[in-house]
Amino acid sequence: MEDSALARLQERIRAAAADRAPLRIHAGGTKDFYGESLAGDPLDVRDLRGIVAYAPAELVVTARAGTPLVELERELDGQGQMLAFEPPRHGAGATIGGIIATGFSGPRRPHAGAARDFVLGVRIVDGVGEALAFGGQVIKNVAGFDVSRLMTGALGTLGVLTEISLKCLPKPKAEATRALDCSGVEALQRVNEWGGKPLPISATCFRAGRLWIRLSGSLAAIESASSVIGGEPVDDARFWQGLRDQTLDFFAPALAGQATLWRLSVPSTTPWTNLPGDQLIEWGGALRWVVAGAAAAPALRAWASQHGGHATLFRGSDKRSGVFQPLPEAIGTLHHRLKQVFDPHQVLNRGRMSLAY
Repeated sequence: MEDSALARLQERIRAAAADRAPLRIHAGGTKDFYGESLAGDPLDVRDLRGIVAYAPAELVVTARAGTPLVELERELDGQGQMLAFEPPRHGAGATIGGIIATGFSGPRRPHAGAARDFVLGVRIVDGVGEALAFGGQVIKNVAGFDVSRLMTGALGTLGVLTEISLKCLPKPKAEATRALDCSGVEALQRVNEWGGKPLPISATCFRAGRLWIRLSGSLAAIESASSVIGGEPVDDARFWQGLRDQTLDFFAPALAGQATLWRLSVPSTTPWTNLPGDQLIEWGGALRWVVAGAAAAPALRAWASQHGGHATLFRGSDKRSGVFQPLPEAIGTLHHRLKQVFDPHQVLNRGRMSLAY
């Protein structure tokens, strides 16, 4: 079935390339809010689903791109394993292809690694309908240019993901959350100080005078770290799920279309700043979410750039200010050249990442 589905996909792309007609890649639709406006006829990849291979002893799983994330995680959970980058769902229909195409990682990212760090290999169909394979199903794969990681976060603009091989990790033996009240300045000082110590921290979050710290590992390690961190123990598994999937109250105005959600990536040591709008900080200070209006774009981008980072309009209906922070000319040229190599006729997700192509 998968061979016929792949053949149909290739034929559809070849026809679109011949007509210079744009296609927008579609599966669960849970990430449609992200990026520039969608353009072109839907290209459904949900028929490309299922786990191709899983070797628990090797910590490697291969799945087709249309595989629902819940199905993949259920299989891994049965073996006591997980996708360590804690992929956000943003909805029940999330697929592994959408996760890798957006490159999203959850609260565990600074402590376990980003989505691209776990991609071992991919199969794609490029913008002229050719099926290509990159990487492999082994962890030690260092030969040649790492196209597999290049596809992670490319929003489907370089090719349609059809199959993905991922490294997985054992689930922690235990987890616990500590919470304490402090200011934003104190929160950043503490998480950066703790980051330099051998503590089993797997996630942090600060908002409105409250700092949450998740600990993962052995019971002995968690008990020892708890005495260092202080605060109070809280049963907050749902909190971390809500943070990962953006269902906390903080995100509600943006989900309802009443505000814009900004994603600011900066060095973790960037000092606390009272930015326009409501603010939530995770990843030890390196990821700062801001709920504000679209008019805040110049101030937020200037602040992020000043501190060596960038600001992205993550979710919002008014995208006139542009979703992504403008790239330096040299990097923009490189992006354009890559697009020309993989999708010369600008068929796949045209304009999703850059309005220029």
